[in-house]
Order: sequence, then C-alpha cells, then structure tokens
Amino acid sequence: MRSKEGRRAARGVVALAICVCGASTLTGCPYSDPCWEVEACEPDPVPPPGPCEGEPGTAPALDECGVFVSPLSGDDRSPGTKDAPVKTLQHAIGLAAHGRGRGEDATLRVYACGGEFAETITLPSGVDLWGGRLCDGGDWSYEGSFGGPDHPTIIAPPGGIPLRVLREEGKAVAGDNATSVIAGVRVVAADASAPDGKSSIAVILSTGARAIVQDSVIVAGNGKDGEPGEDADTERAPDGMAGNHGVDACTTDAAVGALPVVTVCGDGIESTGGYGGDGGLDVGGDGAPGQPALAEDPKLDSHAGLGADQRRCEDGGDGANGADGGRADGALGPGFLSDDGWTGVRGGDGKKGGVGHGGGGGGGSKSRGPMFACPVGLPQSGAAGGSGGSGGCGGKGGGGGGYGGASIGIVALEGTDLTVANTDVFTGDGGRGGVGGTGQPGGVGRSAGNGGRGYAGEGMWHACEGGDGGNGGRGGDAGGGLGGASVGIAYVVPNFAIRPGTTVSVGGAGDGGFAGNAGTEDEVGKGESGPRGQLVAFPAASEPLH
Repeated sequence: MRSKEGRRAARGVVALAICVCGASTLTGCPYSDPCWEVEACEPDPVPPPGPCEGEPGTAPALDECGVFVSPLSGDDRSPGTKDAPVKTLQHAIGLAAHGRGRGEDATLRVYACGGEFAETITLPSGVDLWGGRLCDGGDWSYEGSFGGPDHPTIIAPPGGIPLRVLREEGKAVAGDNATSVIAGVRVVAADASAPDGKSSIAVILSTGARAIVQDSVIVAGNGKDGEPGEDADTERAPDGMAGNHGVDACTTDAAVGALPVVTVCGDGIESTGGYGGDGGLDVGGDGAPGQPALAEDPKLDSHAGLGADQRRCEDGGDGANGADGGRADGALGPGFLSDDGWTGVRGGDGKKGGVGHGGGGGGGSKSRGPMFACPVGLPQSGAAGGSGGSGGCGGKGGGGGGYGGASIGIVALEGTDLTVANTDVFTGDGGRGGVGGTGQPGGVGRSAGNGGRGYAGEGMWHACEGGDGGNGGRGGDAGGGLGGASVGIAYVVPNFAIRPGTTVSVGGAGDGGFAGNAGTEDEVGKGESGPRGQLVAFPAASEPLH
C-alpha cells in the first residue's frame, strides 16, 4: 500500500481524476483505500494520434485522409488520390462525403491545390476543405514556397453563391455536431451574382450548419442599384361623361327626368351623375344626388336640385374632385436573410387617386300656374331636369422603387455555429435603392345636362340643369427602395466566435431611393440607406418586418 507521501507525489504529476466509489473502495484504482483517502488515480493511456489528425498546415496529406483535387492536372474520372486527383471541387466533396467506392470509408476531407476554381460548391457539415496545397511534383504540402496563404485555393464562379455549407435533414455526414474546417481558401463573389440578380454574397451557412473558417480570405463584390418603380400611364385616367338634357315642357305626357350617366373606373369603382327631376303639372320632381356621396357631408356637393313648387327649381350641385393619391412611404427596415441571401424592402406603391364625384340632378319644373299652362291639345307635363355629369376616374399609382443589392461576406442563418480565425473578410458597396414610380393624372369630370325649357311665349318656367362631375384625383407617386446592405458577417442568431487575426473591412451601404417626382433635396418618401457594419443581426425570412 502506498504511503500518504507517495500519494501526494502522485498528485503533483498526474492529472486529477474523478473516481467512482463503492461502499469503502475506489473502483478502477490499483488499491483499495477508502475514497476519502484517495486523491488521484493513474490516467488511462492516451492513444497515439491517428495518421490523419492535426491542423491543416501540419497534418500529413495522405490518400487515406482525403480526396485530392487539382484544377490543372485533375480528371473527374480519377479516384481522387495524390497521384490521380479529380478536377472539380464539387466532385471531390462528393467523394469525400460518401467514399471513393470499393468499400472505402468516407474520408470527410478534401485537399485542394492552389489555383482557381470557377464553380459554386456546396459543402455538407462535417466535410473539411483544406486548400492552398502545393501540388507541383506531387508534394501536396501546405507550407511549400508557392502554397499556403501565398497561393490559396480560389473559389470564384462567374455567378451564384460561391460557397454554401449545409445542415439540412439528411445532408450532414458525421452526426449532429459535425463541423467543417475550411482553410487556405479565397472565396470571391462576383458583383451582383446572388439569386436575386442584385446582391453579392460569398458564403452562406444554411440553417444548422457548423463551420470553422481559418487562414482564408472572403471577398464579396458590389451590389447592383435597385430598379426604378414602374411609372403609371402618362395619359390621364378615363374622363367622365356629360349629363343628359331634360325634355322640354308640353312635349310629352310623362316628362321623365334625364337619365343618369355612369363612368366605370374598374375595381368596382363608378361615378354616377344624379337623375334629373321629373316635369310635373303643379309640382316639379326633385333631382337625385350624384354618386358616390361624400362621406364627410353629402349635402355639400353632388346634392340634388329641388323641383319647382312655389318657387323655381334648383340646379344640382357640382361633384367634388377625387382626392389625390399623395406620396407613398419610402422603404424601411433592415431586410431579411434566407438561403437565397439578403432580401431588401421595396418602396411603397402609390395609391390610386380618388374618383371624381358625379354631379347632382337638376330639379324638374311644372306646367301650370296662375299665369301659364300648356296650350290645349298638347301634352301637359312641365319641363324635366337635366342629369348630372359623371366624374373622372382616379389615376393609378406608381410602383415602388426596388431595393439595392447587398454586399455580404458571410451569411449565418438560424442555428448555425460559426468560428472565424485568422481570416480577412472584405465587402464592396451596397447598391442604391430604386426611385419610385410616378402616378397617373386623373380623368376630367364632365359637364351637366341642361334642364328642359318651358313652353315658348307663355312665360313657363324652365327646368334646372344638373351639376358638373368632379375631376378624378391624381395617382400617388411611389416611395423609394431600400439601399443595399454592406455587412461583413450577417447573422440571424448570434452563435459565432471571432478569433485573433481576423479582420472585417466593409464598403459603403447603398443610399435609399427617392420617391417619384421628388427632387434631390426632397426627403419625403425616400427609402432608408441599407444596413452597414462588420457584424449585423437580421430577422429571418419567416419573421415579419417591422
């Protein structure tokens, strides 16, 4: 049995271990002292490192450790060994994830030569991509005179997202905690090459993906300016219709007031002039109000003219003009992230101008009074009132300005785990937001119909005319679009680490677009400038924008 002094000596050179005690003994230790007397156990032997373990810069490059890829000497029909590399990165990743065949296990690693690969690649979490290898002479080392950081593997496709790391269901290859180590690469996104045709994004980590990016350079290009909103038609909206005239007195047995006219503007919107009042014997009929009625006070405009009684009839009221659409708001908010990258916000569409209100119908007159009447043998009805003219249609609004394209180095979506070490991230400029479209002029309201005339030579009262239709309101000008973002690392949930040696340099965010018909100093309806920063949080595509 060891002495207490011996156990103290062991404590000085052996890492402290947690022992599982029985009633009075230490399980797994080569002695049976009570647990309270035991301070340390001999550690289990540490197995020697495997031949493939180590850091990208120092681990040996062996056929059993990975698949080899060379853009110059490779052939995708080859097995991907050092002596027979494949040509494309994506094919090498497939072999590394699933094995070369012939019963070989998946290596889960790709060794890539220094050189340029003009392809977009998708990397399952758990598959490593170790670039910057010196391939001349079959060396495949990282620290060669033309290898490593001085000669990286360049992933620079002409379009699309150059590098995606996936953790979709069924795509991970090494368990829930699989992490891809990406080292010795230069990832370059072309200008405006993302799926939206506007943004430039170099790397996207899909939901749940895990990656370590080290000893690399990530470069995003410039975003494209947002497209201008569509202008509404420059020709004015449909005009109203002139009202119908009322019939003269003593010309018909039933002098019905003039029929209304209707302007159909689409979307169920109409403007209708009011009926003219009927002609009568002792009393003229009232006209009808124009439509639509004013919500505030229908008696102010489009009112019906009163028929003749003790006094002459009254004209119908003119219809009110439709309200102009005004100017829509510019785009607000940061935009959101998805597997397609960044989506900005368009400017608000201009509102449609209000329809011109129809004029009221004129009052009808009468044919009999103390001093006058229709001659014997003629119809006896008095003159009928004219109908109101209908209003013009409201102009259509302009379309909102489009958002400018973003420039983002790395996008990390929900549930991702990202570490960036000794890596430079560069972004370009975000695109300017598009200008809003202009609205359409409203249609012109038309004149009222005249009232019928009394019988000539007898001093009979004439009927009254309707009111004129109002003009349609001008369509609203649209707001400007959001400026494009310029962000080094854009994320949804903060689950990442930035290690020493990492620098993030960002360009300028895009300015927001101006509203339609706005001058360069007019800020009303202008979109916001895009987000800008080294690290910026965004809502996910499933979250509402505020």
